[in-house]
Amino acid sequence: MTDRQNRKDENGKAQRRYSSVVVDGIEKAPSRAMLRAVGFTDEDFGKSQIGIASTWSMVTPCNMHIGKLADEAAAGANAAGGKAVLFNTITVSDGISMGTPGMRYSLVSREVIADSIETVVGGEGFDGFVAIGGCDKNMPGCLMAMSRLNRPAVFVYGGTIQPGPQRRDIVSVFEAVGGVASGRLSEAELLDVERTAIPGPGSCGGMYTANTMASAIEALGMSLPNSSAQDAISEHKRIDSRNAGEAVVNLIRAGIRPSDIMTRAAFENAVTVVIALGGSTNAVLHLIAMACEAGVELELDDFSRIGAKVPVLADLKPSGPYTMSDLVAIGGVQPLMKRLLNQQLLHGDCLTVSGKTMAENLAAAPDYPPEQDIVKSFDQPIKPDSHLVILYGNLAPEGAVAKITGKEGTSFSGSARVYGSEESALQAILDGTVVAGDVVVIRYEGPKGGPGMREMLSPTSAIVGKGLGDQVALITDGRFSGGSHGFVVGHVTPEAAVGGPLALIEDGDRITIHAEERTIELAVDDAELSARRERWTPPEPEAGQGVLAKYARLVSSASLGAVTGQV
Repeated sequence: MTDRQNRKDENGKAQRRYSSVVVDGIEKAPSRAMLRAVGFTDEDFGKSQIGIASTWSMVTPCNMHIGKLADEAAAGANAAGGKAVLFNTITVSDGISMGTPGMRYSLVSREVIADSIETVVGGEGFDGFVAIGGCDKNMPGCLMAMSRLNRPAVFVYGGTIQPGPQRRDIVSVFEAVGGVASGRLSEAELLDVERTAIPGPGSCGGMYTANTMASAIEALGMSLPNSSAQDAISEHKRIDSRNAGEAVVNLIRAGIRPSDIMTRAAFENAVTVVIALGGSTNAVLHLIAMACEAGVELELDDFSRIGAKVPVLADLKPSGPYTMSDLVAIGGVQPLMKRLLNQQLLHGDCLTVSGKTMAENLAAAPDYPPEQDIVKSFDQPIKPDSHLVILYGNLAPEGAVAKITGKEGTSFSGSARVYGSEESALQAILDGTVVAGDVVVIRYEGPKGGPGMREMLSPTSAIVGKGLGDQVALITDGRFSGGSHGFVVGHVTPEAAVGGPLALIEDGDRITIHAEERTIELAVDDAELSARRERWTPPEPEAGQGVLAKYARLVSSASLGAVTGQV
């Protein structure tokens, strides 16, 4: 055998680092026999095996089209010389489960998705993989699995939904419910909103959690340029999916792994882009979780540090009028990232799944058209610093996350109205119990207490729908949908279920939130709080068995990303 043939064989073996263990040699004949039944040929056993992790389901419009995108990714991998193998993981629809006990499973699904992808890719010996996600928890779940496995991988975003008439979307429906409760809308008008808000496939249309996380992942370098800013049903998204299959084969050949891309600097890029876009508070939770799995140090205070120098530039829903499709139409996220790079707010030397650096990817990106009004200039930002405000104080000694664009004001002081669940708080908002000047406190909804840290889109939307968005604040150890806006504070830690200060609040207590001072304080002295703590008893767990009980036992604090995989 010649030296050239030796080098070729060694290179081929390196490109089949994991699959060769499964299929090479006489003793692996049973494995090959199984694979022949699912379409492998003799030639395929010498190729890199590429897993295609699809989140297709008819559970939600966010994911109903992803099966076709997975087929495109598989075709791209096969055309590039790999052998694609498709498999599925789960999804849970936040929009459907919102405001119900089913929402407890939403954040849990992030862990299940990460676990299931890790299990299939690890168990089957894939040399690399493409993961395609649409709904909120798919995306961080896919990236957490990529970090754990550290095999060449590319993420594909399923794409944004087209808005309904008058830029309607799912949040329009939630807010219309509050409009009916206040008498501002009729039930017939609500029905019209309901029928027209979701016209087809794709993720919720504002800068909510799905579009936020897609943009963050692109900024992280783990998806191809502009993957985050494409309509779900478009030729651009079909091509993006096919290119991702080719890209992962190229990553295998180049020996580039997620750990080469998902560095500390790359996570800082992701945080920067989330802030500039006015993204969801869930990005704090998910980016910390993703960094934890990647072995990168990222904490709450990093969001404050980065946020001090990064302005909010995009006037997107929920606090602005525009949708993600509007941003797509003027060029997507790439021009924004190029502007940030030119202002030295991005690390341009970070490697990406294209095989190029961030700066190289952005070099040819055009700027936005001059007449657009969606992305503001640096000298006229929507907010000169971050809308994601990390608060501390005697109510949140380990931190809390507020989403304050400045349109709600920068401080709020009011009387507590305390509720032990989202449902009871929602009823009080809708029936008029909650009035201007109140601070709605929803507790026992944290990662352990929920369990599952439900999103509070129903109560926040009801507050806005009743016209109280700037007159009522809401704090919780749960979290918020990316569609939530108003004076809202979530992720309060320690959570109430483990005896955090939130558990000690009583109706009528004075609560003051200062965004500029980054504080959240309860006007009750230490002696009284100690006395209340003596009287406090933890509530009975909501779940005694099954996945929710398992999650409650394993999950970390929200300030640490609410992860379950660390031991």
